[in-house]
Order: sequence, then C-alpha cells, then structure tokens
Amino acid sequence: MFLSDSPSAPASSPLCATGLRVDAGGRTLLHPLDLRLEPGVVTVITGPNGAGKTTLLEALAGVRPGRSGVVDGARRIAFVPQHSAIAEQLPLTVAQLVRIGAWRRRLPSPSRAERADAAEAMAALEITDLASRPVATLSGGQRQRALLAQALARRADVLLLDEPTTGLDADSSARILAAVERERRRGAVVVCVTHDPVLIAAAGRVLRLEGGRLV
Repeated sequence: MFLSDSPSAPASSPLCATGLRVDAGGRTLLHPLDLRLEPGVVTVITGPNGAGKTTLLEALAGVRPGRSGVVDGARRIAFVPQHSAIAEQLPLTVAQLVRIGAWRRRLPSPSRAERADAAEAMAALEITDLASRPVATLSGGQRQRALLAQALARRADVLLLDEPTTGLDADSSARILAAVERERRRGAVVVCVTHDPVLIAAAGRVLRLEGGRLV
C-alpha cells in the first residue's frame, strides 16, 4: 500500500484533479482531465483493459507523476494495488503488514492507539486469526484483505483501490465490499477501479475511461 500525507488540506475534503495528463514511453496514457471526487461517495472507474484506469489511480495517489496538471485536496491517501502486484516473498507477518498502515509518526514501532487501529482493521476484514501468518503464505483473497486492512488502519481521507475483488471468492469479495461501505460512511473519498458488477451497482458514481479519456 502506498501512503501519503499533505498537511494543508482538511479531512473529508474532495480530491480534485485539474488538467491531469500522464505520458510514458512516448505515448499519452492519460489525456488531460478534470475530476472532483467527493467524500462519502464510492466512485467506480470502469472501462476496457488498457484504458488508463490504473494509471489514473496511480496519478491520483502520487506514485506516477503526471506530465501536466495538479492533484490536490487530500490530506492522507491510501492506495491499495491488486494483490497480484505484491511480492509473495514479502518478509512480514499479517499483523506487521497491517500495523505499518497505522503508523502516523516516524518511530520504530506503532503506539498503543495505532496498534488498536490495526487490530480493529484486522477484525473488520476477519483476518485476526491470520495475524501471525507470513504474508507469503496467504491465498490471493487473504492477501487482498490484509492489504485493505492495512489501508483501513491508516484511517485515510482517500482510499484508492485497484480491482479489489478480481479473482476472489464470494466470501472474500463480500468482506471487502462491506469494508468499502464502512469507509464511505466514515466520510472517506473512495475510488475503485473494477469490472465487478456488484461493486459497480453499489457505487454512488461511475466513470468510464476509454483510450485514456473520460467518456
């Protein structure tokens, strides 16, 4: 999970992109777009493969620099990639992985409150019994729930999810959908890239990308 902080914006403020464009390898992956993402709303980004959906999430998270444009309005961002993008050899237990998300100070270990946030996040995703398991031993669904628990422990103002239910069984998908709804009710800006019809149907707003353009 990628984490970022910006001390200038208040909590529960919109996440705004203005003139955002991303180029790579001599190609324009994301054509200039303006976007305002409201707190307390689940926004789904859909479209064909190669449309620029993940590129947009990465640009909003700040992990992929844009050629032009500005992203502002967020104080704390958590970006959760697909579980398949995470190295299976990650030398951490589930508890250690989730506690990293809870850290809000540059200290060697989390405070008691931060540990409580991590424990609450693991309980919400029903992975408390996996706390001592190495991340490398988890199934795809368990790993995705652990990554999302890490993001929940962060108590971020913006939660960006890339295909959070793809390839998962119905049980894991239902737990992730419930967690997304809790974050919406908490007032976070929630943005999901997905083809999942259940998640699309539950969204408050659906955006479609084609060829790097909003249509």
